[in-house]
Amino acid sequence: MASSFVIAVLPGDGIGIEVTEAGLAVLRALAERASGLGFEWRHVAGGAQHYLDTGTAFSDQSMRALESCDAILFGAMGLPDVRYPNGTEIAPQLDIREHFELYAGVRPTRVMPNTPPVLSDPRAANIDFVILREQTEGFFHSRGKADIDAEGASDHSRITRRGCERLFDYAFGLARRRKARGRPGLVTCVDKSNVLTSMAYMRGIFDARAKLNPDIRAEHCYVDAMALNLVRKPWEYDVVPTENLFGDILSDLAGGLVGGMGLAASGDIGDRHAMFQPAHGSAPDIAGRGIANPTAMLLSCAMMLDWLGEQHGHEPATHAAQRLDDAVLGVYRDGRIRPYEFGGSDGTAAIANAVIARL
Repeated sequence: MASSFVIAVLPGDGIGIEVTEAGLAVLRALAERASGLGFEWRHVAGGAQHYLDTGTAFSDQSMRALESCDAILFGAMGLPDVRYPNGTEIAPQLDIREHFELYAGVRPTRVMPNTPPVLSDPRAANIDFVILREQTEGFFHSRGKADIDAEGASDHSRITRRGCERLFDYAFGLARRRKARGRPGLVTCVDKSNVLTSMAYMRGIFDARAKLNPDIRAEHCYVDAMALNLVRKPWEYDVVPTENLFGDILSDLAGGLVGGMGLAASGDIGDRHAMFQPAHGSAPDIAGRGIANPTAMLLSCAMMLDWLGEQHGHEPATHAAQRLDDAVLGVYRDGRIRPYEFGGSDGTAAIANAVIARL
């Protein structure tokens, strides 16, 4: 069993740099306190500022450097005013997802203790679900494949059997693991199968995979209804797999339900590689002020440790993942921190230090 993991570190732009520093500080503290757990960091440049400086957002050499790493820790890349000649933003994370086939975009949504409620219903305190976004096809399939003329532009969706089956198998496996921890064991497929043929095809594959997992409940919901239901009754959901673009939109809505993107962790997971990052962007309006909330990054680090533990059969990593998750929940529950977006004055370093102290 390996005692040290090689982690590619991609801080990127804006607050991505600041929250990555916080994440590394907490991971170092964990390693100091955990026998059999160590890290080797490999810093890799990329992003919008790198594009301005070098003319390349993320080089082929940088992509190859990721191939030999055990996991990728990603801050945030892109700045609103820095765009390619075709008008799209700098987004190397999409290239990384495609290169490593990180098909499962895992977006947990969970209420943190002692944070201002967004929904008035007391059941909102029980929000704990995962949006599972397919990340290799769908409406993002047209990215980089321009179909445009003077009269208009077209983007085309692509849904495949392979893409659907591996996403739904992951969803049922995740629901089973969550059920063992007391969650409902429910998978809700989100689509638009009443209108789009590709979505009807996707739903048919979901139904077929559901029959192979009879211990897990399965249901459907149209994406427009899901947007409504996530506001009306989000506590009823568990694991929610959906198409790429739908998952992109719904995961931001989900972040808003629990107080904002500063709490929104994520993992981009494939069969052999994975990348972990806060779901927020580079937030240039607050960059450099030390007030960015690193909670999403710290929870993403816990997801990374959990994946490393499962992938490598590494018990110290699995144990460290639970310790980190518990520590983050603990500092909120005890009222030790109050981030700026919740009316407090605890910045990036203060929150990271509180979590380290809790460890």
